[in-house]
Amino acid sequence: MADSTTHPLADDQLIERHIDPDPRGLDRARVREQGVPVWALIGYLRVAGNEAEVAHDYAISDEAMQAALAYYRRYREVIDARLTLNNAR
Repeated sequence: MADSTTHPLADDQLIERHIDPDPRGLDRARVREQGVPVWALIGYLRVAGNEAEVAHDYAISDEAMQAALAYYRRYREVIDARLTLNNAR
C-alpha cells in the first residue's frame, strides 16, 4: 500500500496541508479537498489496490492521497478499527 520509509516531517507537512482533523475522533479526519473521510479512502484502496485510481475516483489530488496515506500510517490502529466496525454492520 504505502511506503513505510516516508520521512515523518514530510508526513507532518502533508497532513497539515491536506487533512482536517475532527474533534469527535481520529477516525473521522477528512481530506480537505473533497471532505472525504480518510477511512473511506483507505477502505477503497484495499479493494482498488491502486492509489492513483482511488485519487481519481474520489476527485482528489495525488498529494491529498499521499496525505491520507500519511495520516493512515500515523493512526493505522484507529482507522483499521473503524473499517472493521464498518464491515461488521
